[in-house]
Amino acid sequence: MADEIRILVIEDDDSGREALTLLLRSAGYSVISAANGEEALGIIGREQLQVIVCDMFLPDRSGLDILKSVRKVSTSTEVIVVTGHASAQTAVKAMKEGAFDYITKPIDFDELKIVVAKALEKQQLLSENVYLRTQLRGRFEFSNIIGNSPAMKLVFERMIRIVKTDSTVLITGDSGTGKELVARALHFNGRRKERPFVAVNCSAIPETLMESELFGHVRGAFTGAIRDKAGKFEAANHGTIFLDEIGTIPLHLQTKLLRVLQEHEIERVGSNKPVKLHVRVISATNLDLENSVRQGEFRDDLYYRLNVIPLHLPPLRERKQDIMPLILHFLEKQGRLMGRPNMTVNKQALEALENYSWPGNVRELENLVERMIALTDGPVITLDGVPTGILGNRAYDNFEHFALSDDGIDMMATVHGLERTLIIQALERAGGVRAKAADLLGINRTTLVEKIKRLKIET
Repeated sequence: MADEIRILVIEDDDSGREALTLLLRSAGYSVISAANGEEALGIIGREQLQVIVCDMFLPDRSGLDILKSVRKVSTSTEVIVVTGHASAQTAVKAMKEGAFDYITKPIDFDELKIVVAKALEKQQLLSENVYLRTQLRGRFEFSNIIGNSPAMKLVFERMIRIVKTDSTVLITGDSGTGKELVARALHFNGRRKERPFVAVNCSAIPETLMESELFGHVRGAFTGAIRDKAGKFEAANHGTIFLDEIGTIPLHLQTKLLRVLQEHEIERVGSNKPVKLHVRVISATNLDLENSVRQGEFRDDLYYRLNVIPLHLPPLRERKQDIMPLILHFLEKQGRLMGRPNMTVNKQALEALENYSWPGNVRELENLVERMIALTDGPVITLDGVPTGILGNRAYDNFEHFALSDDGIDMMATVHGLERTLIIQALERAGGVRAKAADLLGINRTTLVEKIKRLKIET
């Protein structure tokens, strides 16, 4: 650590400067010293410094002048000022100008070492924060949403148009199509990218806790509320809140959510004091909200408020030409994470994967690629490495001879009926174990739970 940490000591008193230099070097730091402001400014202009320890009163200029000059060159360098006058006003002024802390003469060396360590800790945290944000931006760039199909090109075009706005967005699409990935891309490429992104899975929060989770509560609001607690909306203030599975919010909370969207304020549970917020709302659902409105299960006025800009993500079965690019992307991504960066897939296996219906969409595809990498010994995934469930469930194979009667059919009712029948059969075959039933159906457990709830299947 010491060789990487460079500290500048600015002190006009020769003995004091030498003592500080020796002290900090003995603590393991690399130390440069300067006897006056002019000499210090020359060092500041050419050296990369982590910490500066500066006397407030130099013969040619003040410590405040040095502090202001440092801020023009580097916002990350921490400045600790030293004053022999124990002046609270001087110290406060230095702090307002951006000093990390101050110490008074005579200097307590133990105190100085503690303050330097805290300054470096703060610098490290800020550096890590910048790095993480950079990583997040890279991860959620539009280029990481894979798709060359006409359907996905329409999605990209709309995303580009709305990314720099604060408009409310409703993302629709089947489970596993990447709705949260799109929401994050809109946030981290927009003008709120330096602000919080808070994701809330509405279907995972018990109804009795949902109001408190979203809007917070005050102490004593209910049994167990031993202190004030901010909700998800307050946590997302000035940033973006992503309400996933918005269609599962109960009616009585839909009214409160509508008020948040209209008035831009919330009230914590147990309080009637409004809290003003400035939050962008992006929501998502795999349900047909228009049908929910017709059924009286979702408020029409809330639906219109959420659906200012609709964004529909097509299922993978409707964009077959994206399957191969996605497979190659996940082979590279998962292969790198698993220490097998050169994995490929042969033609026969690729054809089988392209002919599968992918009921779990992109999420199912990524999970399958990870599984195939893990279970394949060599660098090439062959047809033998493709699960039999994929090979035996090609897209539409069982329906190509389906005959449509002259009178037509109720397609939605037929699809829902088939879906219901298959889920019941899978649950029976799996002995009621949902994870096993989900495997039999080729979907993930979360998707199965959502479908059981939507189709009102008793388990």
